Amino acid sequence: MAWTALPLLWILLQGAWSKHWAAWMPQSISAFTETCVAIPCRFDFPSEIQPSAVHGIWYFNSPYPKNFPPVVLKSKTNTAHDIYMGRTKMLGDLKEKNCSIQIDRLSLDLQGKYYFRTDLGGYNQYTFSEHANLHILDEPYVLSPTMIVSASETELTCLVPDNCPDMKPSVTWIEIEGLEHHSAYARLEESDSAWTHISTLKFLPSHKNNGQRLGCKVTYPDTELEYRGYITMDVKYAPRILDINSSSETTEGTQVALVCVVDSNPLSRIMWFKEDVLLKEDYSRNLTLELEHVTFSHDGVYICAAENEHGRANKSMGLAVMYAPWKPLVNASGIAVEGESVTIMCNTQGNPEPTISIIKDKHVLSSVIFENELVLEIPAVSHEHDGEYWCTAENPYGQSNSSFNLTVVFSPLFLPESKCTVSKDTVQCMCTVKSNPDPVIVFELPDRNLTVSELEPELVHSQRSGYMVSSILTLHKDAGVPQLVLCSASNLYGHKVQELLFQDSGKLVWAKIGPVGAVVVFVILVAVGGYLIKTREKKNLPESSSFVQTDASGSHAGHSSVKKNLGKLENQFLSISERLILKKQQPSSVDSDYANIDFTKKNVKDSYTSTEELTEYAEIRVK
Repeated sequence: MAWTALPLLWILLQGAWSKHWAAWMPQSISAFTETCVAIPCRFDFPSEIQPSAVHGIWYFNSPYPKNFPPVVLKSKTNTAHDIYMGRTKMLGDLKEKNCSIQIDRLSLDLQGKYYFRTDLGGYNQYTFSEHANLHILDEPYVLSPTMIVSASETELTCLVPDNCPDMKPSVTWIEIEGLEHHSAYARLEESDSAWTHISTLKFLPSHKNNGQRLGCKVTYPDTELEYRGYITMDVKYAPRILDINSSSETTEGTQVALVCVVDSNPLSRIMWFKEDVLLKEDYSRNLTLELEHVTFSHDGVYICAAENEHGRANKSMGLAVMYAPWKPLVNASGIAVEGESVTIMCNTQGNPEPTISIIKDKHVLSSVIFENELVLEIPAVSHEHDGEYWCTAENPYGQSNSSFNLTVVFSPLFLPESKCTVSKDTVQCMCTVKSNPDPVIVFELPDRNLTVSELEPELVHSQRSGYMVSSILTLHKDAGVPQLVLCSASNLYGHKVQELLFQDSGKLVWAKIGPVGAVVVFVILVAVGGYLIKTREKKNLPESSSFVQTDASGSHAGHSSVKKNLGKLENQFLSISERLILKKQQPSSVDSDYANIDFTKKNVKDSYTSTEELTEYAEIRVK
């Protein structure tokens, strides 16, 4: 127990003495391999100790001699461990309590803790607990800020140890091409008796510098020593849209893929919009929007937007979907009163914008090119505007059309075929009227104080065709030919009256009997007229026996009958014979005894008898 108590006693005594023992050196000090390092050191001891000589020992990695740590340098004998032999030297004057040491040709195996022990003679030996931690570097340390943001001024720092009095470093920045507004400056900084050469690089980073490697190079004059340290920049920047579909056109039914490629740091939220409607989004570097079976509704402007915590970007493109015109929208079929104004509108949609035309009866009334609407103004409609209208729309991708009906109501209008015709047995009067709605047609015969309409089907017959109504009045000729026939037509929009003119009856007669029949009738009229004139001149003379009848069976009664008929003919044709014969009658020296007329073989031409069959003739002789 006594042996075990001795170390404890020694520790207690050492603690009491340490109040007067002290040392000062940097806790941490660094240097590059193959260079040197000077560890500054000062120490003190109790004032009551008056040593005649002061010696010192530097140990590596342990303060206790009994652990047999490597001796870095022993001042009394100027000896050292093999790995330190020839590499160390005392810089300070131990008598002046300066224990600074220099170590040359540093290598990584020399990295560690260094302790100092003073020897004042006798039992006055003391190992200081204070120590210097030596770091051996093979490259400079480049310090960058926590975050590098594009367009924000940034500083990079290169830390180079400067603790060797025999070797001064030279620091430069390398691989700085592409940095905007860069500059560098240097300074020396001391911390806890250790010195550091600090070189600072200032610049404005951009997205182009993201991932760029920057270097700090350290060299020493008159040596080939060179040390380099690098840093790869992580530049944060707002999104940039690198690629997006250019505006394009397609046709209905196709498939379209819209691609948006974004560059940003960090990743952005990419979104596709159409008219402020979000269609798709994702956190990525690119986003594709697929449009299946494109229709006209896909036509429009699409926007790709990207955002992160450093900003936002967007870019637009247009998609034109080409399609045939829609079925035009037109006025509903309607009714207009003659004289009113009417507006016909035709509206459609197509891409490209179509050519629109309004057509009636195969005639183009109006048209526009590259428009979606056509308006046709009719200032005052008439019955001619009544009918079906077509609106057609056409572009290179197709055609469509719609129809509508315009019904024009108007007062009656008499047509030229309204007139009267006299035939053999009847008188027919036709009244043809065009109107909408249908008119009420009434015939008026003022001389007979007669008014008839189609309500009396035995007299009036009507026919309808569209807006045209034809009413035919048929009268028997036995009652005579009316002197005046009026036709009146009425509907809700007017009342009109027109006199129906008669066709030339003489022209009708000659037209019916033809040229051959006219000659025959003329000869008959002349013969009958001549006979009547001769009969009147000799009315006081007795009948001559020279009168010969062609019919051998004729009797007195038959002769009386003939005489009676001739009397009727005289009254009937007297005016005609006087015009044709009597006006040109000249006294003749020739005695005319009688006229021999044979009518038994006279054929009358009817509508079924040809001209070639009229081979018989009547002969009139004057003796």
